[in-house]
Order: sequence, then structure tokens, then C-alpha cells
Amino acid sequence: MKFIHAADLHIDSPLKGLDEYAGAPLERLRGATRQAFLGLVAAAIERRVDLVVLAGDIFDGNWQDFRTGLFFREQLVHLTRAGVRVFIAKGNHDAESLITRQLPAVQGVHLFSSRSCETIRLDDLGVALHGRSFPQRAVNEDFVAGYNPPVAGLFNIGVLHTSLTGSPDHDPYAPTSVAALSACGYDYFALGHIHARQVVQEADPRIVFPGNLQGRHAKEVGAKGCELVTVTGGRIESAETLAFDVVRWHQIRLDVAALATIDALAAACSREFAQLAADDGERLHAVRVTLHGETALHRLEAEQPGTLRAAVQAGAQDVGTADVWIEQVPLELRSPLDRREAAQRDDAYGEVVRLVDELAADTQALRGFVDEHVGDIARLPADLADAALAALPAAALRQALVDAEASVLALLGETGATRADP
Repeated sequence: MKFIHAADLHIDSPLKGLDEYAGAPLERLRGATRQAFLGLVAAAIERRVDLVVLAGDIFDGNWQDFRTGLFFREQLVHLTRAGVRVFIAKGNHDAESLITRQLPAVQGVHLFSSRSCETIRLDDLGVALHGRSFPQRAVNEDFVAGYNPPVAGLFNIGVLHTSLTGSPDHDPYAPTSVAALSACGYDYFALGHIHARQVVQEADPRIVFPGNLQGRHAKEVGAKGCELVTVTGGRIESAETLAFDVVRWHQIRLDVAALATIDALAAACSREFAQLAADDGERLHAVRVTLHGETALHRLEAEQPGTLRAAVQAGAQDVGTADVWIEQVPLELRSPLDRREAAQRDDAYGEVVRLVDELAADTQALRGFVDEHVGDIARLPADLADAALAALPAAALRQALVDAEASVLALLGETGATRADP
């Protein structure tokens, strides 16, 4: 018997904010969740799996229209026509109370009840499935306490959308413990909710978060997919991870201290991108590149804002066999500067350095300075325009201070006099 365990499909997730990225491959990004699920369906049929188990958050919320539901239903029809049975437990994003639009049921697909745990026996396959759906988004009780006992002589699979003992990146829904899951006496627990793949426990029972099927933003990095489990004689023979993400997100931190020119920066980026995209020519790689270190490039960026992002994008263009899109280029840079000597200067240059040193050493003073002066700025950067300044971490404020210093010192020049307008 073979089954696929997947979760957190988030089909047609809105991917907010993409319109702000000039040149973003919008259609590929917005269609990625569908394409990933199409890959799962094709693999399930090709590999002749018996079951597909979906552990919640099929959708991101109530459908904007019926097209989302019809797409998913059509894929369920393909699966069941191929003899694949599907079992679904709803999670916090697609809870019973959230999805208000209805479509006809598909024979061969079972949706677990939201009232209590259901147990479905499949004697022909030697398996029993136990699961419960979320009745509403916020579920604070431990559902596992009400799960049914295992069926003797069958391979028992528990299905649950849960935060388990908690995760800093996810809301604490249907919390439970590994001990509680183990006490059920099942052979496998198919979990959902945590978007990073995690084998919580190897055996007795095997407990797995498969992660989401398609990463949706730069925090959901790396390969995304599902679990393919083969059971023989009532025991797990093998467990394989299948990747179906069509857009793979990456975060790169590049130390640019040794890079003196934009040509060197572009070349270094090209090397990084080529490594990411090795053997992955058909997948879109969405990359956030953070540049950090002390470099003269910081002064160049201050004089010509956007120069470093353009150099990174040029590096992506130079990778001929890969499809790379640069999502963001955060800067954590410092300009080469003898601060002690500069602070002793009796001119505007020295005054700026002294003020920056004073503010950088006192977070409360820095926040007060921002609160007092940010209203004088005619136009904030796009990534700060909608930000609540009071909520920005101190590190972000200090980096903004360093960047502002570089810009002001570039305008003043080495002589300390403001440059004349051309």
C-alpha cells in the first residue's frame, strides 16, 4: 500500500505585495500553488498510490469565486478516476466555518468531520484512517484527546492540523504533544500547519509535517513538497520526499567586503545563482540577496541609489541556464571610515559622524530622533512607506541610520562642504 501525505496547499494564495516589484514574473508566482498541486496529482497517478492524505489548509481562506474550488475539485476527479482515494482534514485557513461556497462532492473523497474524530476502515488496503477537521479557524483544544483507538490488524494513520507544541512562525492551533500522539497507538501521524518539513518522530508512530507544497514568500525557503510512504505487511517499508514547488525561494547573505566594483559584485552573484540553480533549469528561483560588510560600494550606493540592486540583477542575467528572479536586495553595509578621526573634524562632516555615533549608542534616543524627524521626509522608501515605525526593530533603525549617514557624507564630500547642484 502506498500513500501520499501533503498539507498546506494554500491554493490561489493571494501573494500580497507582488505588484510593488517591478518586473516580477507575476503569472508564474500567482499560479505556483496550482502548478505544484498538478505535479502532486500527476505523481500520485503515475506512481499508482492508493491514498492521498491532505492534512489541512487546502485553501488560504474563503474562495473569491468558484474557480478556485472547481480547479481543486477537477484534480480530485482525476485522482479518483485513477483509483486514488483522497482523505482531507480541514485546518485553520479552510475551516468548516470559513469556506462558505459549496460544490458537489466527489465520490472517493472523504472529508473528516469537524464534530469529532472519524475512523475510516479500508480493509482491502489493510489501513484505517483517523481524523478530524477544524470547525472554525481558532481551535485551542487538544483534538488528540478525543481520537479513536487504533484498529487492530490494520495500519493506522492519524490525520491532524496542529501547531503541536508551538512554533514561532505559526499560530498555536489544536496544540498537542508528541507523547499524546504516541499514546494513540497509531503507525503514522500525518500532520499539517507547519510550513517547513519536519520529521518529528521516526517511528512508533512516525510523525511528520511535510511542509507546504509551494513556498509563498522569501521566508519559506528551499524545496517544498510531500511524503510518499510505502507500507508492506503493516509496517513502513520506505518514506520518500517528493518536491513539487515550481518557484523555489532562497535567501543568500553575501559578504561584499572584498568586492570593490560592481563588476566584481555581479560576478560573485552569478556564481551564487549558478549553484542554486544547478540541475533545476525549469524551476523559477526567487532570491533575496542580503549584501553585508564594510565596502566602498556603500558610498557608491549612497551616491547612486539602486546601483547595487541593479548589479545583483545583472548577475542573475549572466546565469544563462537558470531562471532567477531577484525578489529583494536588503543592504547591511558600512562605508570604510576612520570614525575616530572623522569625529574629531570641526566641520559638518564631523558633526554628522558624531551625531550618528551618539544615536547608534542609545536606542531610545534613536527612536526619539526618528519620531521627531521622519515627518520631514517627503518620501519614504517603498519598504518603509507602510511600516509602523514604532514597531521596527532596533537593528533596522540602526541600519537605516548607517545608510543615511553614507548618503549625507557622500553629499558633503571629503571637504565637508555640500556639493553644488549641477
